[in-house]
Amino acid sequence: MSKLIVSPELQASGADPVLSVTPESAGWSYVGFKVYQLNPGEKLSRATADNEVCLVLLSGLANVTTAKSSWTSIGQRMNVFKQTPPYSVYVPNDDRYELEALTKVELAVCEAPGKGNYPARLISPEDVGVEVRGTGTTQRYIHNILPEQDPADSLLVVEVFTPEGHWSSYPPHKHDRDALPEESLLEETYYYHVKPEQGFAIQRVYSDDRSLDETLAVKDGQAVLVPKGYHPVSAPPGYQVYYLNVMAGPKRIWKFRNDPDHAWIATRQQP
Repeated sequence: MSKLIVSPELQASGADPVLSVTPESAGWSYVGFKVYQLNPGEKLSRATADNEVCLVLLSGLANVTTAKSSWTSIGQRMNVFKQTPPYSVYVPNDDRYELEALTKVELAVCEAPGKGNYPARLISPEDVGVEVRGTGTTQRYIHNILPEQDPADSLLVVEVFTPEGHWSSYPPHKHDRDALPEESLLEETYYYHVKPEQGFAIQRVYSDDRSLDETLAVKDGQAVLVPKGYHPVSAPPGYQVYYLNVMAGPKRIWKFRNDPDHAWIATRQQP
């Protein structure tokens, strides 16, 4: 299996992540990402230490408490393919959080270096920007959970729904150079769900010089690391594809460069 694919730990308990990416395991500097599966009544308690955290309730209902704030019975979707925006909680570094599952919960924990500039807050579905990108078979549906316009020190978090037979993260684009204003350096993870779950997504990750050039078949519940390069995604016919993106880098701005061979697609006129 490709080193870019991270698979879930099927024997993990509620207190342990079913999937884990750390800067050390990924071989990079900024992004950490974990997924937890909790049963009703189970609790997850963690200190944030040097990282800011965005807790994304992928599915289920929960109570969440931080050092100074608490929110009860948050969450509304029982499956990501409900396609409604999620509830999330932003927690700064040098804080703590406890999540108590009221139903079965799938929780994504997104991490990146924090600077203590912002307090903990609830990100409700009404706070999430909803947009449609692309046209024709590049059309996909976006939930901007923690975009660069909203306060955070490092994290950028977004989820994407790609209909069957469609492409997303397309035209192929990259953000692996600290060369603003043209391009920003952002590490990125993709966390996938596929409906029906026996399906797969296709993701290619490749650099200009092809020192990295992999085409991946990604299963439900797996994650993909994008340390550099272009990274388009395809949803095969018959299968809907969901992914949660976490990005972070030296500057909190998303400036990307389209692959010059395929940039024309972004301006193509649909009949």
